[in-house]
Amino acid sequence: MASGTASRKFVLLRILAGLAATMAAFVPAVALAEMLPVPVTTIRPGDIITESMLTERSFPDGYTTRFASVIDASQVIGKSARRTLLPGSPIPYNAVSSPEVVKRGAAARLVFEAEGLVITALGTPLQSAGAGEHVRVRNVDSGLVVSGIVQPDGSIRVGIQ
Repeated sequence: MASGTASRKFVLLRILAGLAATMAAFVPAVALAEMLPVPVTTIRPGDIITESMLTERSFPDGYTTRFASVIDASQVIGKSARRTLLPGSPIPYNAVSSPEVVKRGAAARLVFEAEGLVITALGTPLQSAGAGEHVRVRNVDSGLVVSGIVQPDGSIRVGIQ
């Protein structure tokens, strides 16, 4: 009996050694990494992100494709945080936006331009928005709601886009 048990243990050890060798073949020897920008300190919603607020940290290769994270600091510098960004965590694309140029409820200039004709009016944005973003605006004079694109100077271009 003792020799049969020893024989079974030896066979079991050989099987386990073979499994370990097979599994080792599927595990890469060196895990590749990519450097991603991360906040140094907590960044609050509405804060404008500066270069001094960021550093780089190593993450597993392919991290950005799985989690849609920013891959270069230049993509977020000068942008506004839409939500709290924690130190050392990658920055998701949807967590930043252009700084708000128009504020909800604050008067803004509406501009319509077509073939040399320029018409301006006063409007009230129905939501805050950054330059280049679409926004709905209520015309103060007529009460009609129109949509337009926010310009860097804070005006809103309306009409045929």
